[in-house]
Amino acid sequence: MSSFTKSQSIAVRHKDGPLLVLAGPGSGKTTVVTRRVQYLVQDCGISPSSILVITFTKAAATEMKERFLRLMGEDHTTVSFGTFHAVFFSILKLSYGFTAGNILREETRYQYLKETVERLRLEIDDENEFLTGISAEISLLKNERISPEHYFSKNCSEDIFRKIYDEFEDRKRRARQIDFDDMLVYTWELLSQRQDILSAWQKKFRYILVDEFQDINQLQYDILKLLAKPEDNLFIVGDDDQSIYRFRGAKPEIMLNFQKDYPSAGQVILNDNFRSTKQIVEAAGQVIRWNKARFAKEIHARGGEGLPVKTLEFPDQQQECVYILRELQRASQKGGKWSDTAVLYRTNTQPRLLIQKLMEFNVPFRVRDQMPNLFEHWIAKNVFCYIRLAMGSNLRRDLLPILNRPKRYLNRECLDDEVISWEHMLMYYEDKGYVCDRIERLRYDLKMLGRMGPFAAISYIRHVIGYDDYLREYAQFRRMNEEDLLETANELQESARPFKTYDEWFDYIEKYKEEMEQMRRQQREIKDGVQLATMHSSKGLEYERVFILDAAEGITPYKKAVLDADLEEERRMFYVAMTRAKKELTVCYAKKQFSHELKPSRFIRELRGEETEAAAGKARKNPLENEMSRIRRK
Repeated sequence: MSSFTKSQSIAVRHKDGPLLVLAGPGSGKTTVVTRRVQYLVQDCGISPSSILVITFTKAAATEMKERFLRLMGEDHTTVSFGTFHAVFFSILKLSYGFTAGNILREETRYQYLKETVERLRLEIDDENEFLTGISAEISLLKNERISPEHYFSKNCSEDIFRKIYDEFEDRKRRARQIDFDDMLVYTWELLSQRQDILSAWQKKFRYILVDEFQDINQLQYDILKLLAKPEDNLFIVGDDDQSIYRFRGAKPEIMLNFQKDYPSAGQVILNDNFRSTKQIVEAAGQVIRWNKARFAKEIHARGGEGLPVKTLEFPDQQQECVYILRELQRASQKGGKWSDTAVLYRTNTQPRLLIQKLMEFNVPFRVRDQMPNLFEHWIAKNVFCYIRLAMGSNLRRDLLPILNRPKRYLNRECLDDEVISWEHMLMYYEDKGYVCDRIERLRYDLKMLGRMGPFAAISYIRHVIGYDDYLREYAQFRRMNEEDLLETANELQESARPFKTYDEWFDYIEKYKEEMEQMRRQQREIKDGVQLATMHSSKGLEYERVFILDAAEGITPYKKAVLDADLEEERRMFYVAMTRAKKELTVCYAKKQFSHELKPSRFIRELRGEETEAAAGKARKNPLENEMSRIRRK
């Protein structure tokens, strides 16, 4: 134990009862978990088969198991290492006879939802996004044990959501298939209703260790509490400051309230950061201390002194990307590996411009998240339909998608052939003059578009033809933020600015698509490349140097974060991104994005220490204290 810090040693030597281990970034928590299992087996004589270690990913479970076996040897394989789903499915297999064939594959789950939407005849433009959102909501309901009758959907009307939910559940039942959410629900129901089965598993797993506890959801926690009884030998490890999965149902409040649920639980803080320099640790601490819902802790840097954290402002995103590109090249010329550097960002659409620069200058890179192609977005496809018609296309397939975008009160039946006949359309509606007027107006608009360049054409489509009005209506129907759709339209319009003709722009788009496809194919072959990742997917990783891209208000924190809980999660994400850096951290932001001005993120002001201590103290008061202060001032 001589190589451990005092807090690590206390955690490793804990034997019975519940213990909360707060493990800051780079604090060696994986070592603590594996060493504690070793201590239980070697020093305490606990049977390896009665120890359960739960992680959130298969990769983490495999790494833990391999580390443990390197310590103890292959004779101790009876310690159980697994994810929540793997552990709970093993319980269901024995009770219900499920096999791997009963597990609903993700692509099949998506197909079931897609077919349900088609049967309901819903006109959904962003089908992939819609199905992803509905799927996430179904998961949320299962994990929170919420009835669909009492749920307000974020993606569509309650009536539509319930129909999709009911049909999806019925489809699974008929096929005798269960998904990952069902594994939790069925395990909870089984252990709650069958005391004999619960008792058997409680005797089997007498010591339970949980890694990344800050990411736990309510249903997982409820099952865990059942399994741990009556001895409650729960050893939980996590960092409330790194809880960033609320959208998946993770509840940091569970960790914050753990000692209320278990009043006898001890607490150990692993507050030594062995990863980062003093400057990085202190800057990250300056930011995260602004969160109110957290355990207070002082993290000590064991990475020595280093360079100051840079916060840089650029006139626009073009110059921001050029700066990062030059810094990457400079680090490489000094002999560093490309993979020593990561560029982190809030959303997976942000690195488009940077990727173009990297490809242009042959800088190898790897993207951890799939980056959507702007030109494959349904808004882009609608705009392309308008432009192809303006260029002379007379094909039904080009007119059909934009027939009522904006609303013209036209139906598909007025297009009776693969080739458009405007005369037939006018005859079809000869008794409805107002519809004929709209047909004539569309023909006029297409003639006007034929005389324009791409940038002006998109502006005309949006503001004269009224496509932006359609986007606002669609956003209302889908319960989306209309600004998200308008921002995509802005980005598409901006991409057309350098081109004088449609042909030039379309040639660029085809070349871009080919480069993106080539980039996807090459990703697996690149052994040493700059790492590009969202803040979410960077969690658990570390790099010599980190650049944070676009640290501006509306981007990070994201514009949708309006509630205090949302803003605190955004701050935790920024904290996670900062603490990936070992030696160098640079936070960048541009003053301008497309045509609108941006302000630096509040997180930049916080890490610079520009916010006053008095303001910080006020921010940390709870709402009741703030109200009492206001009353006293009166």
